[in-house]
Amino acid sequence: MTIQPFHLAFPVKDLQETLIFYTEILGCSTGRTSDQWIDFNLYGHQVVAHLSPEEAGLAARNDVDGDQVPVRHFGVVLTMEQWEDLTERLKQKQIDFIIEPHVRFRDQPGEQATMFFLDPSGNALEFKAFKDMDRLFAK
Repeated sequence: MTIQPFHLAFPVKDLQETLIFYTEILGCSTGRTSDQWIDFNLYGHQVVAHLSPEEAGLAARNDVDGDQVPVRHFGVVLTMEQWEDLTERLKQKQIDFIIEPHVRFRDQPGEQATMFFLDPSGNALEFKAFKDMDRLFAK
């Protein structure tokens, strides 16, 4: 299955700390930049950090399988190997998880490894991987 890259723009409070986090912690490369925004390549997807301190921060949370999941969040569905590598890198960098890496919906059609953490502006990120990628949209 070939998937088109998505584009997402999100608010941040400080471009320099955002640049450091997304490049040094998440391993993103950068594209175009200005004094108001930075394009990042997040696993082949274009995510753009826009300077907007008043909009940055954590949103409400909903209960999902016993976890308080931030309503507003974004991330990428990775292969299990990529997910494990990222998990290890985040632990080595001592990133605080708001939801620790774990398997959700075990032995159900949507079984997935997931984790949530915040960027320096309080934007919630979720990275996940499916035991069976063909079950991504399984009910």
